[in-house]
Amino acid sequence: MPYAVTDPLTGEVVKTYETISDADLKAAIDAASDAHRTWSKNSTVAERAALIRRVGELHAERAQQLGEIIVREMGKPIEQAVGEVEFAAAIYEYYADNAESLLADQSIDLLAGEGSAFIRRSSLGVLLGIMPWNFPYYQVARFAGPNLVIGNTILLKHAEQCPESAAAMEQIFRDAGFPAGAYVNIYASHDQIETVIADPRVQGVSLTGSERAGAKVAEIAGRYLKKVVLELGGSDPFILLSTDDLDATVEAAVLARVDNNGQACNAAKRFIVVDGLYDAFLEKFTAAMNAVAEGDPKQEGTGLGPLSSERAAEILAEQVSRAVSQGATLHSGGVRRDNYYSATILTDVQPGSDAFHEEFFGPVAQVFRVADEGAAVDLANNTPFGLGSYVFTTDADQALRVADAIEAGMVFVNLVAADGAELPFGGVKRSGSGRELGRFGADEFVNKKMIRIG
Repeated sequence: MPYAVTDPLTGEVVKTYETISDADLKAAIDAASDAHRTWSKNSTVAERAALIRRVGELHAERAQQLGEIIVREMGKPIEQAVGEVEFAAAIYEYYADNAESLLADQSIDLLAGEGSAFIRRSSLGVLLGIMPWNFPYYQVARFAGPNLVIGNTILLKHAEQCPESAAAMEQIFRDAGFPAGAYVNIYASHDQIETVIADPRVQGVSLTGSERAGAKVAEIAGRYLKKVVLELGGSDPFILLSTDDLDATVEAAVLARVDNNGQACNAAKRFIVVDGLYDAFLEKFTAAMNAVAEGDPKQEGTGLGPLSSERAAEILAEQVSRAVSQGATLHSGGVRRDNYYSATILTDVQPGSDAFHEEFFGPVAQVFRVADEGAAVDLANNTPFGLGSYVFTTDADQALRVADAIEAGMVFVNLVAADGAELPFGGVKRSGSGRELGRFGADEFVNKKMIRIG
């Protein structure tokens, strides 16, 4: 697939980009290796933190321009696009602010013997990042931010439909003062990815994407004994057990499903509601989903833009049609118009059907009725995924009890859209392995060297 900006609103191919040649790919790996051997080894944590701080500042300064780029690339409404850039800026700022503490020596209490021991964190080398199209800036920030502060160097392979934002980010790293080779954008083909991973100078790979892509990259990385971090799909449950403000809960549910046009790995996708609240929730949720305004993603106030591509719209429409053919009820929505797909609600999704266990990457919500807390947890866990989850209850003890029982990497209680630079992000089961963001994100690609002194 060639690298190209194809406006999902119009279908127009705005600009194409050449795939990197094998010779230029070798030069990119050489540059990243040279930068790690020289710049990263000779720079201090404070110096690297200052550079990352400037990257964050440049994101903030260019937020409108950067936002407009990804509206063209993948259809994100402009307010959300600018918000994503600002969140990326906050991530870089977090790692600049906390670089010294995240990389500080960590003492170990000895069980026997005299002297001391401690852990000293240091870089591994060149890393490959394989990034998706749905959050073009945020995904890069949570990978590049901590690893450049650590002293690793980055080869960044972005999604084929995001070449313009990929180039804009590489320019930011240059403008911030990073030396050549510290952050290198590569328009690599899928076949060339194995060449990168196989290179002995490349020490690890981080991928955010589909299960299929994750399995393929993990297979290659395993062959060459390279560390991987994988952030894959999700079908996150939104569990409603009790509420003292149903309108606010419904508002949170809609945001959790349609943000980014419903194209987020950690979006709420399965709404699990106790029997006593089910009818009232479904009535209000239906009205609110029907009220989400479709429109031009370039215009302020648009709640739902086009899906990222014609293919994405085709896949989502086919999934909904197949769900209905296998027993689900199309409760509302289900209308495709070009690359737009209306905010949609499915009920009566049948255990054993395809829809029951697959991810819907678009504004389609499945709503389930359950008898009680135990049934809600059982249904929430009856999925191959385990990324995030949302629990709404007025009972604090119940909240922690359910949070403990949910098989997921993240649980949010009584709130949505609460991700933060300091909060680790990642999942279990088929949602991947490893963590990004916060302290745990800075501990993935680092040599935790033990030093024992007698």
